[in-house]
Amino acid sequence: EHKDSLSGLSDKDRKAVMDGLGMAASAYRGSIYDNGFSAQKEDITKNDLLRFSELTLIFIDHSINANKRSDNLYHAYNLMTVENTEEVSISYLSEMLEGQVAVLSSGYLDATQSLEVLDALKQSALFREDQYSYLLYPNKERPRFTERNNIPSNAVSSSKLLQRLMKEGNLEVIEQDDLGTYHFNGNFNNAKSLEDALDHLDASYSDLVSQEKTSLLQVFETVFDHKSFTGRSGTFYGYEGLGSIYWHMVSKLALAVQECCLKAIAKDESDETIGRLLEHYYEINAGIGVHKSPELYGAFPTDPYSHTPGGKGAQQPGMTGQVKEDVLNRFAELGLVVTNGLLHFKPRLVLRDEFLNQPEQFEYVDVLGATKVIQLDKNSLCFTYCQVPIVYQIATSEAITVTLNDGTSIAIDGSELGAVYSDMLFKRNGAISNLTVSVIK
Repeated sequence: EHKDSLSGLSDKDRKAVMDGLGMAASAYRGSIYDNGFSAQKEDITKNDLLRFSELTLIFIDHSINANKRSDNLYHAYNLMTVENTEEVSISYLSEMLEGQVAVLSSGYLDATQSLEVLDALKQSALFREDQYSYLLYPNKERPRFTERNNIPSNAVSSSKLLQRLMKEGNLEVIEQDDLGTYHFNGNFNNAKSLEDALDHLDASYSDLVSQEKTSLLQVFETVFDHKSFTGRSGTFYGYEGLGSIYWHMVSKLALAVQECCLKAIAKDESDETIGRLLEHYYEINAGIGVHKSPELYGAFPTDPYSHTPGGKGAQQPGMTGQVKEDVLNRFAELGLVVTNGLLHFKPRLVLRDEFLNQPEQFEYVDVLGATKVIQLDKNSLCFTYCQVPIVYQIATSEAITVTLNDGTSIAIDGSELGAVYSDMLFKRNGAISNLTVSVIK
């Protein structure tokens, strides 16, 4: 009903869409409560699903576009306000790192648009230069005690109820300090407190209460802005609070940017575009703890930590969610891609200086639990995958050498391992001793 009017969607239209979706969800929920999951199934055709997906994408794409800010960042969390029974308005919180990660991960932006987001992010209030990384939310100065709970004088002068309460010395709702500033009752903790106080005023105030309750509740919200309350992010400094870097989200950012890099490479974007995306990726990666000194990180750099507040080192150690993204990032950097059951080696993101500048030994534990050692040459790089050593060596053409445990070697042209040897590797059957992959760097 609304897909053709998205460009001019009004607050009234928004309410209508929300009501429609809400009623559909309510009907579904009611059916489950009444009948469980045993209701008779209806056949749905592939075309029905395709049409539904296409329609949904129209609204998703509209939502992304509607949330683009003038500085090329994207809104993350929006606030809805029911203005009356027929309208819902939208307002915005400050920029958030999570919003940028979400839009970069969405797959909706092209390479140029992704660069616009990343360039804007680097110039934004989210960038924390001392750690060369990104805050969850912009840092902010909290208002001092004397700046809080101050009611604008015009709000008091325009209210007959407040004027009468003050004249009669009734302090149940507001009071005035020695400097002449008005404050709501200090025992109030939310709008419900104000509403209860108004409802329990002497009956002689009832007419004024009925006339002004809505406007006074709005004044209360204007003073305290409880609608925008986001918990620790806007109220205190530790535990991912003000001025904090939340390392899991930074690793999510690195993964999202890496996906953008690989997408640009796959689409054969210009060298300049790919290069600029890679610069952002390497910079974000460099800001993560494992690449820092203990002095700068404030802890052992190889240990995962939750967050770094302003003025402190890394805090709250533990096996955080960050580890998952970092592992995914590293395997993707190494260029391991599985497509249709076949392992491919595309180490486009591995830096040249990661390769050895002198021979070394590599120790590992094989699939049978035995500790083994491989001698590595200069200009090589080694890691294990499915507990099988994979040795990258710099060459002028792509090739793979499969060495089996019986000593047999098989040469393969190109970067695709092939079905037989991919299957052996994935099954960890011990048949493959190691792989040597020639890569161009």
